[in-house]
Amino acid sequence: MTEDKITQTEDFEAEELSSASEEETSEKAVESAPEFDENDPDAPKWYVVHTYSGYENKVKANLEKTVENRNLESLLLDIQVPMEEVVEEKDGKQKVSLKKKFPGYVLVRMFMTDESWYVVRNTRGVTGFVGPGSKPVPLTDEEVEAMGISESAIEIDLEVGESVKVISGPLKEFVAIIQEINLEKHKMKALIDMFGRETLAELDFNQVEKLV
Repeated sequence: MTEDKITQTEDFEAEELSSASEEETSEKAVESAPEFDENDPDAPKWYVVHTYSGYENKVKANLEKTVENRNLESLLLDIQVPMEEVVEEKDGKQKVSLKKKFPGYVLVRMFMTDESWYVVRNTRGVTGFVGPGSKPVPLTDEEVEAMGISESAIEIDLEVGESVKVISGPLKEFVAIIQEINLEKHKMKALIDMFGRETLAELDFNQVEKLV
């Protein structure tokens, strides 16, 4: 493909995004978030987000910026555009390049709530979640493995016996004392004083923060 054709294609996609964004604005204004069970013990999950072709990395960058600006790290945990190595032969020479594994899609690991749904759905370049109607359907563990999704490493500065504050989920705002840490599963077990009675709960690393 010549440079002129590439430029024309990019211009067309930009125009397509611009005009489509106007339609999106009116659609999203009347579209409301589907009902979610915020107490789902299996959260967070990986969800597939559909984007305009060629805007996968822009959507990823925009989402990461929004997460940082609005302090949503406890809701949106990881955003990926899976890449794969492709061997191409040109002029008798082999060249290895990286190409998008799933063009037109971005993968997001998140706790599905009204707020997180709204943030992702209203990110420029996003056309919707993959799922029937407007109800996002999370990937199964088998699908995650088959798609070659690798979770970003999580660094924690916590230890057994330390007190932390729960910042998301049904136990939000409670103080917990760490009893056990599972680095492999990114989870911990902690004791929570609920109305004078200690309860052992399993929490994700991203559900707690250190007490200041």
